[in-house]
Amino acid sequence: MGMITLRQLRYLLALAEHRHFGRAAEACNVTQPALSTQIRELEAFLGLELAERRPGGVAFTAEGEAVLRRATAIVAAVRDLEDHARAHQGVLTGEMAIGIIPTVAPYLLPLVLPALAARHPRLHPQLRETQTGPLLAELSAGRIDCAILAAGEERADLESRPLFADRFLLALPAAEAGGLPERVEAAAVPAERLLLLEEGHCLRDQALAQCRRVSAANLATLGATSLATLLEMVAAGHGATLIPELVLRAGFRDPRVAVRRFRDPEPSRTVALVWRATSPRRRDFEALARLVTTEWQAVGGASAAG
Repeated sequence: MGMITLRQLRYLLALAEHRHFGRAAEACNVTQPALSTQIRELEAFLGLELAERRPGGVAFTAEGEAVLRRATAIVAAVRDLEDHARAHQGVLTGEMAIGIIPTVAPYLLPLVLPALAARHPRLHPQLRETQTGPLLAELSAGRIDCAILAAGEERADLESRPLFADRFLLALPAAEAGGLPERVEAAAVPAERLLLLEEGHCLRDQALAQCRRVSAANLATLGATSLATLLEMVAAGHGATLIPELVLRAGFRDPRVAVRRFRDPEPSRTVALVWRATSPRRRDFEALARLVTTEWQAVGGASAAG
């Protein structure tokens, strides 16, 4: 008689994430037949159909969703068990899977990674860059150890530490900035000129929250998948946007783009480090949070409470 294996559960979680056998297999670095076989063996052992194979992808059955919830908890618990052993090897040593959102990664990592390598050479970070929703799912499932993202609603299963307050700034074509003061009101940008990231990025939601008067239907039709692309659109004169101060702290300068601060109270987001409450690597995460905050302050940024 067979038994349930961790491999099967991990493949199941990958299938739930991608809702497609081919993409799930690619994410697990196995062939599609190998992944399909493991899922079928899991279904046979449980005597349940977990997922319906459809031409456009995969849909989980009600029984599959129930098994998936338990599989998520089991895989996360195994990850915590492995981390318990690592915790005795010293602070910030061994492998650490760190998730980070795209509006932070390219600007914060060049500040943090050199310091991390210099002070903690025995740490081997594995970086995963994606949006907030997938990161939180991967964190809960134990596929990553922690995540750097914009702080949101508190969750009982997660712990977090604020890293720094990242203020929002107005970026607009330099040719259009002549008559503006050094500090502007949020209403300085007409809705039809406001460029935002595509849906799914938390920065889009945060920008809309700061400009409550803006209806999504009135936004400029151009969107972007990254801040770098958004700033190129601004430089080309297609509109204006809100950018995090982090972009400037990382060294962004473009004579085609003018930047203005908002009047007090300045809008901002809190960038935080988040991890599973059950993880035994709390000392590691606290040390990582201190290092990130120190590097942010070294380039002149405000503290998380500032």
